[in-house]
Amino acid sequence: MLFRQYRDPKLAQYAYLVGCQQTKEALIIDPLRDIDQYVEAAEAEGLTITAVAETHIHADFLSGAREFAERHGAKLYLSDEGADEGWASNWAKDSNYDVTFLRDGDSFTIGAIDVTAVHTPGHTPEHVSFVVVDRGGGATTPIGIATGDFVFVGDLGRPDLLEQAAGMHGVQEDSARTLFQSLPKFQGLGDELQVWPAHGAGSTCGKALGAVPMTTVGYEKRYNASLAAAAGGEEAFVDAILSGQPEPQMYFARMKRDNRDGVPLLGGLPRPPHLTVLEFARMVEDESTLIVDTHLDRSGFMARHVPGALYAPMNKAFNTVVGSLVIDETRPLVLVVEEGKLEEGIRDLVRIGYDNVVGYLTPEGLDRYFEEGHPSASIPELAFDELDVALREEAVAALDVRFASEFVEGHVPGAVNASYTRLPAYLEDRVPRGKTLLVHCATGARAAAACAFLAREGYDVRYVNGSIADYADSHTTATGPAEEPALV
Repeated sequence: MLFRQYRDPKLAQYAYLVGCQQTKEALIIDPLRDIDQYVEAAEAEGLTITAVAETHIHADFLSGAREFAERHGAKLYLSDEGADEGWASNWAKDSNYDVTFLRDGDSFTIGAIDVTAVHTPGHTPEHVSFVVVDRGGGATTPIGIATGDFVFVGDLGRPDLLEQAAGMHGVQEDSARTLFQSLPKFQGLGDELQVWPAHGAGSTCGKALGAVPMTTVGYEKRYNASLAAAAGGEEAFVDAILSGQPEPQMYFARMKRDNRDGVPLLGGLPRPPHLTVLEFARMVEDESTLIVDTHLDRSGFMARHVPGALYAPMNKAFNTVVGSLVIDETRPLVLVVEEGKLEEGIRDLVRIGYDNVVGYLTPEGLDRYFEEGHPSASIPELAFDELDVALREEAVAALDVRFASEFVEGHVPGAVNASYTRLPAYLEDRVPRGKTLLVHCATGARAAAACAFLAREGYDVRYVNGSIADYADSHTTATGPAEEPALV
Protein backbone atom coordinates (compact mmCIF):
# COMPACT_ATOMS: atom_id res chain seq x y z
CA MET A 1 0.00 0.00 0.00
CA LEU A 2 1.19 3.48 -0.83
CA PHE A 3 0.08 6.23 1.52
CA ARG A 4 0.46 9.98 1.15
CA GLN A 5 -0.81 12.89 3.24
CA TYR A 6 -1.35 16.27 1.57
CA ARG A 7 -1.46 19.39 3.74
CA ASP A 8 -2.81 22.83 3.00
CA PRO A 9 -1.19 25.06 5.65
CA LYS A 10 -3.67 27.91 5.30
CA LEU A 11 -6.79 25.80 5.68
CA ALA A 12 -4.90 23.49 8.05
CA GLN A 13 -6.45 20.71 5.97
CA TYR A 14 -5.27 17.18 5.19
CA ALA A 15 -6.21 14.99 2.26
CA TYR A 16 -5.03 11.40 1.88
CA LEU A 17 -4.05 9.17 -1.02
CA VAL A 18 -4.27 5.43 -0.43
CA GLY A 19 -2.95 3.43 -3.36
CA CYS A 20 -2.68 -0.23 -4.31
CA GLN A 21 0.68 -0.77 -5.95
CA GLN A 22 -0.41 -4.11 -7.35
CA THR A 23 -3.32 -2.76 -9.42
CA LYS A 24 -2.02 0.83 -9.73
CA GLU A 25 -5.33 2.20 -8.40
CA ALA A 26 -5.63 4.91 -5.79
CA LEU A 27 -8.25 6.42 -3.53
CA ILE A 28 -8.22 10.08 -2.49
CA ILE A 29 -9.96 11.01 0.76
CA ASP A 30 -11.34 14.54 1.33
CA PRO A 31 -9.64 16.29 -1.61
CA LEU A 32 -9.59 20.02 -2.22
CA ARG A 33 -11.20 21.43 -5.34
CA ASP A 34 -8.00 22.05 -7.33
CA ILE A 35 -7.43 18.39 -8.01
CA ASP A 36 -4.47 18.72 -10.36
CA GLN A 37 -2.11 18.56 -7.37
CA TYR A 38 -3.33 15.05 -6.49
CA VAL A 39 -3.47 13.79 -10.07
CA GLU A 40 0.13 14.84 -10.71
CA ALA A 41 1.33 13.36 -7.40
CA ALA A 42 -0.39 10.04 -8.13
CA GLU A 43 1.02 9.88 -11.66
CA ALA A 44 4.51 10.46 -10.27
CA GLU A 45 3.97 7.30 -8.21
CA GLY A 46 2.66 5.35 -11.19
CA LEU A 47 -0.92 5.39 -9.86
CA THR A 48 -4.29 6.47 -11.22
CA ILE A 49 -6.87 7.97 -8.85
CA THR A 50 -9.97 5.91 -9.58
CA ALA A 51 -12.03 6.69 -6.48
CA VAL A 52 -12.87 9.50 -4.08
CA ALA A 53 -14.23 9.15 -0.55
CA GLU A 54 -15.70 11.95 1.55
CA THR A 55 -15.90 11.79 5.34
CA HIS A 56 -18.61 14.46 5.49
CA ILE A 57 -20.03 17.62 3.93
CA HIS A 58 -17.25 20.08 4.67
CA ALA A 59 -17.75 23.59 6.05
CA ASP A 60 -14.28 25.06 5.54
CA PHE A 61 -13.36 24.27 1.94
CA LEU A 62 -14.90 23.19 -1.34
CA SER A 63 -14.59 19.50 -2.08
CA GLY A 64 -12.90 18.13 -5.19
CA ALA A 65 -15.16 15.07 -5.35
CA ARG A 66 -17.38 16.38 -8.14
CA GLU A 67 -14.35 17.63 -10.05
CA PHE A 68 -12.83 14.12 -9.98
CA ALA A 69 -16.08 12.52 -11.09
CA GLU A 70 -16.64 14.98 -13.93
CA ARG A 71 -13.12 15.21 -15.31
CA HIS A 72 -11.71 11.75 -14.53
CA GLY A 73 -14.72 9.49 -14.13
CA ALA A 74 -13.70 8.60 -10.58
CA LYS A 75 -16.06 6.46 -8.52
CA LEU A 76 -17.51 8.32 -5.53
CA TYR A 77 -18.01 6.93 -2.04
CA LEU A 78 -20.27 9.26 -0.09
CA SER A 79 -22.17 9.03 3.17
CA ASP A 80 -25.82 8.02 3.06
CA GLU A 81 -26.21 8.85 6.72
CA GLY A 82 -27.76 12.12 7.88
CA ALA A 83 -30.21 12.44 4.97
CA ASP A 84 -33.18 12.66 7.35
CA GLU A 85 -31.56 15.76 8.87
CA GLY A 86 -31.00 17.43 5.51
CA TRP A 87 -27.34 16.59 5.08
CA ALA A 88 -27.14 14.32 2.08
CA SER A 89 -24.89 14.98 -0.92
CA ASN A 90 -27.81 16.18 -3.02
CA TRP A 91 -25.61 16.96 -6.02
CA ALA A 92 -24.73 13.29 -6.42
CA LYS A 93 -28.16 11.80 -5.68
CA ASP A 94 -29.67 12.38 -9.11
CA SER A 95 -26.46 12.54 -11.10
CA ASN A 96 -25.00 10.24 -13.73
CA TYR A 97 -21.81 9.85 -11.72
CA ASP A 98 -20.65 6.45 -10.50
CA VAL A 99 -21.68 6.79 -6.85
CA THR A 100 -21.91 4.37 -3.96
CA PHE A 101 -23.71 5.73 -0.91
CA LEU A 102 -22.38 4.25 2.30
CA ARG A 103 -24.03 3.34 5.57
CA ASP A 104 -22.38 2.28 8.79
CA GLY A 105 -20.41 -0.93 8.21
CA ASP A 106 -20.42 -0.78 4.41
CA SER A 107 -17.12 -1.67 2.75
CA PHE A 108 -15.44 -1.22 -0.61
CA THR A 109 -12.07 -2.14 -2.13
CA ILE A 110 -9.33 -0.33 -3.97
CA GLY A 111 -7.26 -3.11 -5.48
CA ALA A 112 -6.12 -5.17 -2.49
CA ILE A 113 -7.10 -2.51 0.06
CA ASP A 114 -10.29 -2.82 2.08
CA VAL A 115 -12.07 0.32 3.30
CA THR A 116 -14.97 0.24 5.79
CA ALA A 117 -17.23 3.18 6.62
CA VAL A 118 -18.02 3.80 10.28
CA HIS A 119 -20.80 6.27 11.07
CA THR A 120 -19.31 8.80 13.52
CA PRO A 121 -21.84 11.66 13.79
CA GLY A 122 -21.64 14.66 16.07
CA HIS A 123 -19.53 17.09 14.14
CA THR A 124 -22.12 16.59 11.40
CA PRO A 125 -25.03 14.11 11.15
CA GLU A 126 -23.69 12.38 8.03
CA HIS A 127 -20.08 12.06 9.18
CA VAL A 128 -18.30 8.75 8.53
CA SER A 129 -14.75 7.61 9.22
CA PHE A 130 -12.86 5.11 7.05
CA VAL A 131 -11.04 2.09 8.48
CA VAL A 132 -8.33 0.81 6.12
CA VAL A 133 -6.92 -2.74 5.85
CA ASP A 134 -3.93 -3.42 3.58
CA ARG A 135 -4.64 -6.96 2.36
CA GLY A 136 -1.99 -6.54 -0.34
CA GLY A 137 0.60 -6.40 2.42
CA GLY A 138 -0.85 -9.52 4.02
CA ALA A 139 -2.70 -7.71 6.81
CA THR A 140 -6.01 -8.87 8.23
CA THR A 141 -6.35 -6.06 10.75
CA PRO A 142 -6.58 -2.30 10.10
CA ILE A 143 -3.54 -0.09 9.65
CA GLY A 144 -5.38 3.16 10.21
CA ILE A 145 -8.55 5.21 10.26
CA ALA A 146 -9.30 8.40 8.34
CA THR A 147 -11.26 10.25 11.00
CA GLY A 148 -12.22 13.38 9.05
CA ASP A 149 -13.49 15.94 11.57
CA PHE A 150 -14.36 13.34 14.19
CA VAL A 151 -11.05 12.89 16.01
CA PHE A 152 -8.10 15.25 15.61
CA VAL A 153 -4.68 15.20 17.20
CA GLY A 154 -5.47 16.42 20.71
CA ASP A 155 -9.07 17.41 20.04
CA LEU A 156 -12.46 16.43 18.63
CA GLY A 157 -14.46 18.01 15.83
CA ARG A 158 -16.67 20.79 17.16
CA PRO A 159 -20.38 19.91 17.25
CA ASP A 160 -21.68 23.48 17.03
CA LEU A 161 -20.95 24.39 13.41
CA LEU A 162 -24.43 23.56 12.12
CA GLU A 163 -25.73 26.18 14.54
CA GLN A 164 -22.88 28.68 14.49
CA ALA A 165 -22.13 28.55 10.77
CA ALA A 166 -25.08 26.97 8.96
CA GLY A 167 -27.81 28.78 10.89
CA MET A 168 -29.60 25.71 12.26
CA HIS A 169 -30.69 27.10 15.61
CA GLY A 170 -30.94 24.99 18.73
CA VAL A 171 -29.03 21.94 17.49
CA GLN A 172 -25.55 22.28 19.00
CA GLU A 173 -26.31 20.62 22.33
CA ASP A 174 -27.98 17.65 20.62
CA SER A 175 -24.99 17.41 18.26
CA ALA A 176 -22.63 17.41 21.24
CA ARG A 177 -24.59 14.53 22.78
CA THR A 178 -24.45 12.67 19.49
CA LEU A 179 -20.69 13.17 19.39
CA PHE A 180 -20.44 11.76 22.91
CA GLN A 181 -22.34 8.67 21.77
CA SER A 182 -19.95 8.22 18.83
CA LEU A 183 -16.84 8.11 21.01
CA PRO A 184 -17.03 4.39 21.93
CA LYS A 185 -16.59 3.56 18.24
CA PHE A 186 -13.18 5.19 18.41
CA GLN A 187 -12.29 4.04 21.90
CA GLY A 188 -12.99 0.44 20.90
CA LEU A 189 -10.34 0.44 18.17
CA GLY A 190 -6.91 -1.06 18.67
CA ASP A 191 -4.32 1.28 20.13
CA GLU A 192 -1.92 0.60 17.26
CA LEU A 193 -4.16 2.08 14.55
CA GLN A 194 -2.87 5.22 12.90
CA VAL A 195 -5.25 8.19 13.00
CA TRP A 196 -5.45 10.33 9.85
CA PRO A 197 -7.41 13.50 10.67
CA ALA A 198 -8.79 16.02 8.17
CA HIS A 199 -7.34 19.05 9.99
CA GLY A 200 -4.48 20.16 12.19
CA ALA A 201 -3.39 23.20 14.19
CA GLY A 202 -4.81 26.43 12.81
CA SER A 203 -8.20 25.03 11.85
CA THR A 204 -11.33 26.44 13.50
CA CYS A 205 -13.07 23.06 13.17
CA GLY A 206 -11.94 22.54 16.78
CA LYS A 207 -10.40 24.65 19.52
CA ALA A 208 -7.12 22.92 20.36
CA LEU A 209 -5.89 20.90 17.40
CA GLY A 210 -2.33 19.63 17.63
CA ALA A 211 0.44 20.48 15.19
CA VAL A 212 1.55 16.86 14.76
CA PRO A 213 0.17 15.65 11.39
CA MET A 214 -0.88 12.16 12.52
CA THR A 215 -1.37 10.19 15.68
CA THR A 216 -2.54 6.80 16.94
CA VAL A 217 -5.70 5.63 18.63
CA GLY A 218 -3.75 4.71 21.76
CA TYR A 219 -2.06 8.10 21.99
CA GLU A 220 -5.37 9.95 21.70
CA LYS A 221 -6.98 7.72 24.31
CA ARG A 222 -4.24 8.80 26.72
CA TYR A 223 -3.70 12.46 25.84
CA ASN A 224 -6.66 13.92 23.91
CA ALA A 225 -8.16 16.50 26.29
CA SER A 226 -11.57 16.60 24.62
CA LEU A 227 -11.75 12.81 24.63
CA ALA A 228 -10.74 12.79 28.29
CA ALA A 229 -13.64 15.13 29.09
CA ALA A 230 -15.99 12.27 28.24
CA ALA A 231 -14.77 10.40 31.31
CA GLY A 232 -16.79 12.86 33.41
CA GLY A 233 -20.04 11.78 31.79
CA GLU A 234 -22.27 13.18 29.10
CA GLU A 235 -23.17 16.46 30.77
CA ALA A 236 -19.56 17.31 31.58
CA PHE A 237 -18.56 16.43 28.03
CA VAL A 238 -21.25 18.64 26.48
CA ASP A 239 -20.19 21.61 28.59
CA ALA A 240 -16.51 21.06 27.81
CA ILE A 241 -16.82 20.57 24.04
CA LEU A 242 -19.11 23.57 23.50
CA SER A 243 -17.11 26.03 25.56
CA GLY A 244 -14.36 28.18 24.09
CA GLN A 245 -14.94 27.35 20.42
CA PRO A 246 -13.68 30.12 18.10
CA GLU A 247 -16.13 32.07 15.97
CA PRO A 248 -16.27 30.38 12.55
CA GLN A 249 -15.46 32.20 9.34
CA MET A 250 -18.32 33.82 7.43
CA TYR A 251 -17.80 31.60 4.40
CA PHE A 252 -18.45 28.36 6.29
CA ALA A 253 -22.21 28.51 5.66
CA ARG A 254 -21.63 28.82 1.92
CA MET A 255 -19.20 25.88 1.93
CA LYS A 256 -21.81 23.68 3.61
CA ARG A 257 -24.41 24.70 1.05
CA ASP A 258 -22.20 24.22 -2.01
CA ASN A 259 -20.72 20.93 -0.85
CA ARG A 260 -24.23 19.64 -0.21
CA ASP A 261 -25.91 20.99 -3.33
CA GLY A 262 -23.06 20.99 -5.85
CA VAL A 263 -19.67 22.65 -6.07
CA PRO A 264 -19.34 24.63 -9.33
CA LEU A 265 -16.99 22.86 -11.69
CA LEU A 266 -13.57 24.48 -11.89
CA GLY A 267 -12.13 22.76 -14.95
CA GLY A 268 -8.68 24.14 -14.29
CA LEU A 269 -6.92 26.83 -12.38
CA PRO A 270 -7.97 30.38 -13.43
CA ARG A 271 -5.29 32.46 -15.17
CA PRO A 272 -6.10 36.15 -14.59
CA PRO A 273 -4.29 38.72 -16.74
CA HIS A 274 -1.43 40.94 -15.58
CA LEU A 275 -2.97 44.42 -15.69
CA THR A 276 -1.32 47.56 -16.92
CA VAL A 277 -1.47 50.59 -14.64
CA LEU A 278 -4.16 52.08 -16.86
CA GLU A 279 -6.23 48.89 -16.77
CA PHE A 280 -5.81 48.74 -13.00
CA ALA A 281 -6.97 52.36 -12.67
CA ARG A 282 -10.13 51.52 -14.59
CA MET A 283 -10.75 48.55 -12.29
CA VAL A 284 -10.38 50.81 -9.24
CA GLU A 285 -12.98 53.18 -10.66
CA ASP A 286 -15.45 50.30 -11.06
CA GLU A 287 -17.24 50.11 -7.70
CA SER A 288 -18.26 46.51 -8.32
CA THR A 289 -14.60 45.44 -8.29
CA LEU A 290 -12.75 44.82 -5.03
CA ILE A 291 -9.01 45.38 -4.79
CA VAL A 292 -7.34 42.80 -2.54
CA ASP A 293 -3.89 43.93 -1.39
CA THR A 294 -1.67 41.03 -0.28
CA HIS A 295 1.34 43.05 0.98
CA LEU A 296 2.99 41.53 4.04
CA ASP A 297 4.01 44.97 5.34
CA ARG A 298 1.06 46.01 7.52
CA SER A 299 2.41 49.47 8.30
CA GLY A 300 3.16 50.00 4.62
CA PHE A 301 -0.45 49.28 3.74
CA MET A 302 -1.72 51.63 6.46
CA ALA A 303 0.53 54.41 5.16
CA ARG A 304 -0.63 54.14 1.55
CA HIS A 305 -3.16 51.96 -0.23
CA VAL A 306 -5.86 52.07 -2.84
CA PRO A 307 -8.99 53.64 -1.33
CA GLY A 308 -11.43 50.91 -0.36
CA ALA A 309 -8.91 48.08 -0.77
CA LEU A 310 -9.21 44.98 1.39
CA TYR A 311 -6.02 44.06 3.20
CA ALA A 312 -5.40 40.31 3.04
CA PRO A 313 -1.68 39.56 3.40
CA MET A 314 -0.39 36.51 1.54
CA ASN A 315 0.29 34.48 4.66
CA LYS A 316 -1.44 31.65 6.50
CA ALA A 317 -4.47 33.84 7.21
CA PHE A 318 -5.19 34.75 3.57
CA ASN A 319 -8.14 32.35 3.14
CA THR A 320 -9.58 33.36 6.49
CA VAL A 321 -9.42 37.09 5.77
CA VAL A 322 -10.99 36.90 2.31
CA GLY A 323 -13.55 34.29 3.32
CA SER A 324 -14.56 36.25 6.40
CA LEU A 325 -14.71 39.74 4.90
CA VAL A 326 -15.83 39.22 1.27
CA ILE A 327 -19.43 38.04 1.50
CA ASP A 328 -20.23 37.88 -2.23
CA GLU A 329 -18.06 35.15 -3.74
CA THR A 330 -19.02 36.25 -7.28
CA ARG A 331 -17.63 39.75 -6.86
CA PRO A 332 -14.81 40.59 -9.29
CA LEU A 333 -11.48 40.64 -7.45
CA VAL A 334 -8.20 42.25 -8.47
CA LEU A 335 -5.13 41.07 -6.56
CA VAL A 336 -2.12 43.18 -5.70
CA VAL A 337 0.34 40.32 -5.48
CA GLU A 338 3.93 39.39 -6.24
CA GLU A 339 4.30 37.51 -9.54
CA GLY A 340 5.69 34.44 -7.80
CA LYS A 341 2.78 34.36 -5.35
CA LEU A 342 -0.04 34.62 -7.89
CA GLU A 343 -0.72 30.90 -8.30
CA GLU A 344 -0.68 30.40 -4.53
CA GLY A 345 -3.26 33.15 -4.15
CA ILE A 346 -5.48 31.77 -6.92
CA ARG A 347 -5.41 28.28 -5.40
CA ASP A 348 -6.23 29.70 -1.98
CA LEU A 349 -9.23 31.54 -3.39
CA VAL A 350 -10.75 28.77 -5.50
CA ARG A 351 -10.52 26.40 -2.55
CA ILE A 352 -13.13 28.55 -0.82
CA GLY A 353 -15.14 29.46 -3.91
CA TYR A 354 -13.71 32.79 -5.10
CA ASP A 355 -13.32 32.09 -8.81
CA ASN A 356 -13.79 35.59 -10.23
CA VAL A 357 -10.27 37.03 -10.09
CA VAL A 358 -10.31 39.36 -13.10
CA GLY A 359 -6.70 40.53 -12.97
CA TYR A 360 -3.64 41.29 -10.90
CA LEU A 361 -1.02 43.97 -10.39
CA THR A 362 2.40 43.52 -8.84
CA PRO A 363 3.58 45.73 -5.95
CA GLU A 364 5.93 47.41 -8.41
CA GLY A 365 2.95 48.19 -10.62
CA LEU A 366 1.11 49.62 -7.62
CA ASP A 367 4.07 51.91 -6.92
CA ARG A 368 3.85 53.19 -10.52
CA TYR A 369 0.10 53.67 -10.07
CA PHE A 370 0.70 56.01 -7.15
CA GLU A 371 3.65 57.73 -8.86
CA GLU A 372 1.34 58.63 -11.72
CA GLY A 373 -0.83 60.57 -9.30
CA HIS A 374 -3.72 58.21 -8.72
CA PRO A 375 -5.48 58.65 -5.37
CA SER A 376 -4.34 56.84 -2.24
CA ALA A 377 -5.72 56.41 1.25
CA SER A 378 -4.16 55.87 4.65
CA ILE A 379 -5.20 54.69 8.09
CA PRO A 380 -3.56 56.28 11.15
CA GLU A 381 -1.44 53.88 13.17
CA LEU A 382 -0.64 53.92 16.86
CA ALA A 383 1.17 51.64 19.27
CA PHE A 384 -0.43 49.94 22.26
CA ASP A 385 1.40 52.24 24.64
CA GLU A 386 -0.44 55.17 23.03
CA LEU A 387 -3.84 53.57 23.65
CA ASP A 388 -4.50 55.07 27.07
CA VAL A 389 -4.10 58.63 25.83
CA ALA A 390 -6.22 57.98 22.74
CA LEU A 391 -9.06 56.48 24.80
CA ARG A 392 -9.42 59.66 26.85
CA GLU A 393 -11.22 61.26 23.95
CA GLU A 394 -14.99 61.00 24.32
CA ALA A 395 -15.84 59.90 20.79
CA VAL A 396 -13.38 56.98 20.80
CA ALA A 397 -13.94 53.26 21.40
CA ALA A 398 -11.56 50.30 21.54
CA LEU A 399 -12.59 47.46 19.21
CA ASP A 400 -11.01 44.07 19.97
CA VAL A 401 -11.25 41.73 16.96
CA ARG A 402 -9.87 38.62 18.66
CA PHE A 403 -11.98 35.54 19.32
CA ALA A 404 -14.38 35.77 22.24
CA SER A 405 -12.43 33.03 24.06
CA GLU A 406 -9.31 35.26 23.95
CA PHE A 407 -11.26 38.35 24.99
CA VAL A 408 -12.64 36.66 28.09
CA GLU A 409 -9.14 35.87 29.33
CA GLY A 410 -8.12 39.53 29.39
CA HIS A 411 -8.92 42.71 27.45
CA VAL A 412 -8.63 46.47 27.44
CA PRO A 413 -11.24 47.78 29.91
CA GLY A 414 -14.33 49.00 28.08
CA ALA A 415 -13.34 47.41 24.77
CA VAL A 416 -15.98 46.02 22.43
CA ASN A 417 -15.38 42.50 21.13
CA ALA A 418 -16.19 41.57 17.52
CA SER A 419 -14.14 38.72 16.06
CA TYR A 420 -12.76 39.56 12.63
CA THR A 421 -14.01 36.20 11.31
CA ARG A 422 -17.61 37.38 11.81
CA LEU A 423 -17.14 41.13 11.41
CA PRO A 424 -19.67 41.72 8.58
CA ALA A 425 -22.36 40.09 10.71
CA TYR A 426 -21.49 42.26 13.71
CA LEU A 427 -21.76 45.64 11.99
CA GLU A 428 -25.41 46.15 12.84
CA ASP A 429 -25.46 45.20 16.49
CA ARG A 430 -21.93 45.18 17.86
CA VAL A 431 -19.56 47.63 16.17
CA PRO A 432 -20.09 51.16 17.55
CA ARG A 433 -21.15 53.82 15.05
CA GLY A 434 -20.27 57.49 15.15
CA LYS A 435 -17.02 56.91 17.03
CA THR A 436 -13.38 56.61 16.14
CA LEU A 437 -12.54 52.94 16.50
CA LEU A 438 -9.17 51.93 17.89
CA VAL A 439 -8.92 48.48 16.35
CA HIS A 440 -6.61 45.91 17.91
CA CYS A 441 -6.06 42.18 18.31
CA ALA A 442 -3.25 40.15 19.89
CA THR A 443 -0.38 41.20 17.62
CA GLY A 444 -1.80 43.58 15.02
CA ALA A 445 -2.26 41.03 12.22
CA ARG A 446 -6.00 40.53 12.49
CA ALA A 447 -6.60 44.18 13.35
CA ALA A 448 -4.94 45.29 10.10
CA ALA A 449 -7.42 43.32 7.97
CA ALA A 450 -10.32 44.50 10.13
CA CYS A 451 -9.25 48.15 9.79
CA ALA A 452 -9.22 47.98 6.01
CA PHE A 453 -12.66 46.35 5.96
CA LEU A 454 -14.17 48.85 8.40
CA ALA A 455 -12.67 51.80 6.56
CA ARG A 456 -14.27 50.53 3.36
CA GLU A 457 -17.58 50.33 5.23
CA GLY A 458 -17.30 53.98 6.17
CA TYR A 459 -16.02 53.72 9.76
CA ASP A 460 -13.39 56.07 11.16
CA VAL A 461 -10.64 53.72 12.31
CA ARG A 462 -7.20 53.81 13.86
CA TYR A 463 -4.90 50.82 13.61
CA VAL A 464 -3.35 49.64 16.89
CA ASN A 465 -0.15 47.79 16.01
CA GLY A 466 1.57 45.78 18.67
CA SER A 467 1.21 43.10 21.31
CA ILE A 468 -1.62 43.07 23.80
CA ALA A 469 0.61 40.92 26.01
CA ASP A 470 3.00 43.86 26.34
CA TYR A 471 0.05 46.10 27.17
CA ALA A 472 -1.14 43.64 29.83
CA ASP A 473 2.31 43.67 31.46
CA SER A 474 1.87 47.33 32.42
CA HIS A 475 -1.90 47.65 32.68
CA THR A 476 -4.77 46.11 34.56
CA THR A 477 -6.92 44.26 32.06
CA ALA A 478 -10.54 43.27 32.40
CA THR A 479 -11.79 39.70 32.21
CA GLY A 480 -15.10 38.09 31.37
CA PRO A 481 -17.41 38.29 28.36
CA ALA A 482 -18.07 41.46 26.44
CA GLU A 483 -20.88 43.74 27.52
CA GLU A 484 -23.49 44.91 25.04
CA PRO A 485 -21.90 47.85 23.23
CA ALA A 486 -23.35 51.31 22.93
CA LEU A 487 -23.71 51.61 19.17
CA VAL A 488 -24.02 55.38 18.99
